[in-house]
Amino acid sequence: MDDGEREQALLTALTTEHFVLQTSRSATVAESVGRATVFLSLLSAGLIGLGFVSSTAALVKPYLAAVLPTLVITGTLTFLRLVQNMVENELDLERIQRIRAYYHRKLAAEHDFFADAVLGEGTKRSTWSAVGNTPGRVQLLLTAAALVGAVNALLVGLSVTLLLGLAGLSSGLAIGLGAVVALLAFAAEVVYINRQSIADPGQ
Repeated sequence: MDDGEREQALLTALTTEHFVLQTSRSATVAESVGRATVFLSLLSAGLIGLGFVSSTAALVKPYLAAVLPTLVITGTLTFLRLVQNMVENELDLERIQRIRAYYHRKLAAEHDFFADAVLGEGTKRSTWSAVGNTPGRVQLLLTAAALVGAVNALLVGLSVTLLLGLAGLSSGLAIGLGAVVALLAFAAEVVYINRQSIADPGQ
C-alpha cells in the first residue's frame, strides 16, 4: 500500500469514526434527558401524592418516610449517571475535534473550514469551541447533572429539616440546619462534577 492509498484509507476510517462518535454523543444526550425526565417525573408524582395525603395528618409522616428516601436514592443514582454521561460526551467531542483538526490540516488548504478545531488544540479550548462555549468551571453548573444534583440537595435538606422537626427542634432552627445541609450537599456534588470532568492538559 503506497502513501496515497494509506492516506485515503485513513481518511475513510476517520470519517467512519467521526460518524460513530457523533452517534454516541446523540445517544448520551438522549439518555441524559431520559434519566433526568424520569427523576423529575418521580419527584412530581411524589409531590402530587403528598397533596392527596396532606388532609390526613396521620398519613403525612409515613408517606414522607417512604417517599423522601426513595427520591434521594433515585436522585443520587441519577446524578452519578448524568456525570458519567457528561464525561462520555466530552470525551467523544474531544475525539471529534481531533478528527476535525486533521481535516483542517490535510484538506482545508487556505479555507477556514474546521479552523476552530486547531485553536488551542490539545486543550479544552478546542473542545468547548465546538459547542460555542469557553472552558470554565461555571459551565459545569449548567449541565443536567448539576440540575439534578441541585434538586437532590434540596431533598436532602428537606429530609434533615423534617427529621430535626420530629426530634423536637424549633422550626426556625430545623429549617436553618436543613438549608445548611442542602448547601453542603450541593457543594459536594459540584466538587464531584469538577473532579470527574476531563482535566485540561494545557492548564
